[in-house]
Amino acid sequence: MTKQEALYQYLLQLGDNALIQSHRLSEWCSKGPILEEDLALTNIALDYIGRAQNLLHYAGEVEGKGQSADQLAYRRPEHQYYNNLIAEMPKGDFAFTIAKQLLISTYELLLYTELCHSKDETLAGIAGKAIKEVRYHWTHSRDWCYRLGKGTVLSNELLQQAVNDLWMYTGEQFEMGAEEELMLKEVIGCDNKALQNKWLEMVETVLSDSNIKIPTATYNQSGGRKGIHTENMGHILSEMQYLQRAYPEAIW
Repeated sequence: MTKQEALYQYLLQLGDNALIQSHRLSEWCSKGPILEEDLALTNIALDYIGRAQNLLHYAGEVEGKGQSADQLAYRRPEHQYYNNLIAEMPKGDFAFTIAKQLLISTYELLLYTELCHSKDETLAGIAGKAIKEVRYHWTHSRDWCYRLGKGTVLSNELLQQAVNDLWMYTGEQFEMGAEEELMLKEVIGCDNKALQNKWLEMVETVLSDSNIKIPTATYNQSGGRKGIHTENMGHILSEMQYLQRAYPEAIW
């Protein structure tokens, strides 16, 4: 694997995580539990789609085959998407979305902090913009964990169940494939494994303060970074790609 190939794959992973998470959050548009949260979740979705656009645009440039961000986002088959499985989990109820956002944004807070120091100036610039948004995403999910965990018996139960259901998908975030190892060696990417203990410490602190127990299960689901997905991914793409596939030459 060449440096160019590794960077392209690395950018696809980052871009796909943002793209799929943005789609899931966008499903809350007009369906939020209160108006303020309807707007908040929709705006977070917009943050993710903007990040995805930047990363996929750069991936197209690195690949050098003339593919645009839209082509990479909307015309690849399922097995050519490399997002973590947690991103494609259904939006579920509000507690599920909040738990999912906490687990993802805690990782992203650590990841993009490191990527701000990337030797690749373009990636560092994207990370510099993203980290400002990620700080808000993390604070938003943390504060809602406090409210739900310390709220009613029902809200606590729903948040606990959400954490239990999502926990098996968190370990994939810290895997290191061949492209990530090469990006680390080139001082372009970062060591995901080195982020895990800090991630666990941050998540444990928030959940403990929210009266939520950390799951004890150690089993982890993975495969997304290799293009192996859950059944949810096909449903996402059938909706997300419809317009581009129906009108392939359409431009915004």
